[in-house]
Amino acid sequence: MKKLLAVILLCLPFSLLAQSAAPSAADPWKALAFLLGTWEAKTMGDTGVAASATGTFQMELGNHILARHSTSYAHCKGPATFDCAHSDLLYVYEDAPGQPLKAIYFDNEGHVIHYDVTTPTPNTAIFLSEVSERGPQFRLIYELKGAIMSGKFQIHMPGQSEWKSYLEWSGAKQ
Repeated sequence: MKKLLAVILLCLPFSLLAQSAAPSAADPWKALAFLLGTWEAKTMGDTGVAASATGTFQMELGNHILARHSTSYAHCKGPATFDCAHSDLLYVYEDAPGQPLKAIYFDNEGHVIHYDVTTPTPNTAIFLSEVSERGPQFRLIYELKGAIMSGKFQIHMPGQSEWKSYLEWSGAKQ
């Protein structure tokens, strides 16, 4: 019986043994897990208008997409004073296994931004758009410190050396 078992084991294709011993692929979403949940934030934009926002990060489509659904409200001033609402969607996806994550942003004003996603530290995510000679480059940064999530949406104009913060916010998980 022992000889028969030894013969069977020797006849198994090496690839089957190698496959069972190979480590599983790294979880591409692990580095962004700190974003998950619903966050309430307060902000002061470059216009000096205070706003409040709610953003929810959740895995969708069978855990193949990380989605952020966000809505913010501000008291806007101008010829007529009114409340402004802004809604947007951010989808983070794996373009190809083992490749850096990508993201695409849409909002109710018709903006669309494509991002490359990096996680330079365990609680930091940076979304960086491509460099363009025709228009600005965008950078979205999330950083979790303790229980507080901070964020920045920055713009880099062609020919400028510095990034300019267009919007900064911080808040806690609901």
